[in-house]
Amino acid sequence: MASTMNLNIGHIIDVILYILTSLGYMKLFEKCGISKRWAWIPLTKEYHLALCADREEEGKVYVGIRAFLYLHSIFTAIPHNFNNYILSIAVSVFGILAFAMNITELVYLTRIYTGLVKLFGKSRKWVPVLVLFEAIAVLYWGFNSDYKPTKRAADVSEIAAAKVFGTDIESIQEGLTVNIKERTAIDFFRKKVLLKDIHMCIPKGHMVLLLGGSGAGKTTYLNAITGYEPADAHILLGNNDVYLDYAEMMYDIGFVPQQDLMRGNDTVWLTLYDAATLRLPSSVSLGERNKRINAVLEQFGLTAVKDSLVEKLSGGQRKRLSIAMEFISDPTLFILDEPDSGLDGVVARNLFEKLRSIADEGKIVVVITHTPDRVIDLFDDVIVLAKDANKTGRLAWYGPVKDAYEFFGKTSMEEILLSINQKDEGGEGRADEFVSKYADRIGKMVG
Repeated sequence: MASTMNLNIGHIIDVILYILTSLGYMKLFEKCGISKRWAWIPLTKEYHLALCADREEEGKVYVGIRAFLYLHSIFTAIPHNFNNYILSIAVSVFGILAFAMNITELVYLTRIYTGLVKLFGKSRKWVPVLVLFEAIAVLYWGFNSDYKPTKRAADVSEIAAAKVFGTDIESIQEGLTVNIKERTAIDFFRKKVLLKDIHMCIPKGHMVLLLGGSGAGKTTYLNAITGYEPADAHILLGNNDVYLDYAEMMYDIGFVPQQDLMRGNDTVWLTLYDAATLRLPSSVSLGERNKRINAVLEQFGLTAVKDSLVEKLSGGQRKRLSIAMEFISDPTLFILDEPDSGLDGVVARNLFEKLRSIADEGKIVVVITHTPDRVIDLFDDVIVLAKDANKTGRLAWYGPVKDAYEFFGKTSMEEILLSINQKDEGGEGRADEFVSKYADRIGKMVG
């Protein structure tokens, strides 16, 4: 009887503390620019507290820990037959993990409240108070008008300094037209904008460098224009809509990933034959297929090693073969992700000269490389994607290489990249400045 009464009192106290804490969270979220409704939902409230404290990564881990502990509390509340040896072992292991998780939870909660204290400009002495007496402390912080954050949460639109050029540009028949309104994804209870307002036309015969720091959206951009991960966008290759005509357009787009997927014990010829079987339409005859394989072998300088095993090829030959596999379908749009990875300067130069010749055949070649300056003379244009204040990939430049130097006031691609990288990444943190400057430039050109 007494134990039942104590249990009920314990539940009542837990409910009261939950309500008080949620009220405090609600007012804190209001100050941080986060919707107050998140304060009442388990797990989401902890994640949004981390957002309020500018500790999103810690918040993701903390939510995972809390989810595990919730499951553990449910598991332990269920009666178990401890005469079952395996079950008793499982319960013991689960209990040890829960103990470790409780300690880890305390560590991450401390980190989150340390961030909150810093953001509100208060003494670090508040951290243990917030951790140990959370309900009362967050109520005080939430309802005290003197406690205000120095900046609002990262998902609040007011902090985005970059201007928006959101007008679709007119399509071109002989080339690629890209009008991406936005590309979004759901990440930990909220919508994230990965790309926003990317508009450009790339004519046939152009070789284009895709430049951008980590998280700027290069891969997301490529996935969007190829139709692999469609965005809220209108992508045209010539007169064909990449999204609406994807089944047909997939043969006209080639993508070479950084890592090849070739089997080492196949010959060069067999590797290309398998690629032709996959990449060419079924209507192509065997004779036409073999003719195309021979043409690609000759084009990429692989005829002499066509009977060699892939594992016996040099690094340069293997890279050329991986490119030839995608080029077998003779695509109009040809995209390569770091094709020079692992190659020395001379071999890399020869490879890019081959890509230049492909562009000169009337193809569109888009390349990502981490060493652009050693081959920049071979490119016509450069696309510069920058991560703005909202950590959204934005267009900071698209146009001729020589004009990019003048626009950014730099003399190399490496310097341009440093100028748009965030300060905590070793850059100058000028992404929003150049996104706004480019939006103004395009607005005047089309206005």
